[in-house]
Amino acid sequence: MKEITITTSFVEYEDLNELDLSSQKMMQLAIESRKKAYAPYSKFTVGCAILLDNGEIVQGSNQENAAYPSGLCAERVAIFYAGSNFPSAKILKLFISASPIDRDLDQPIPPCGSCRQSIAEYEIKQDCDIEIYFMGGKGKIYKSNSLKNILPFMFDKKYL
Repeated sequence: MKEITITTSFVEYEDLNELDLSSQKMMQLAIESRKKAYAPYSKFTVGCAILLDNGEIVQGSNQENAAYPSGLCAERVAIFYAGSNFPSAKILKLFISASPIDRDLDQPIPPCGSCRQSIAEYEIKQDCDIEIYFMGGKGKIYKSNSLKNILPFMFDKKYL
């Protein structure tokens, strides 16, 4: 038996003001997208803004429905839109803001497992890391240089 130790690192920003102006704008777009979420069941809203290498910006918000598991998270709404409308573009940066409807959480909220898998698919497909910035409704922001920091044991096509 052998123990394996995995370490990751993130950058922590105290708030939006510590981000560079471009990243502030992108996170503001994620916050605006969060406010457009349709989350009558979970009451948990998520917004996402993606910067593509062609300069396009894609936004998404979570969309629920009464057949609860068939809704879609904000990250996947944005990623799949980007993939279908800009198939040759690479995703450079992904910004997420998440919080319950009744309050603004002040702690960073990372992507869920399904979204992590979707981000992994695109990071591997484009052979280029995706910077991921995530926050609650306000406060601190965490930045990861790649999904590999959040999901070190990724499942991808090489296992199929």
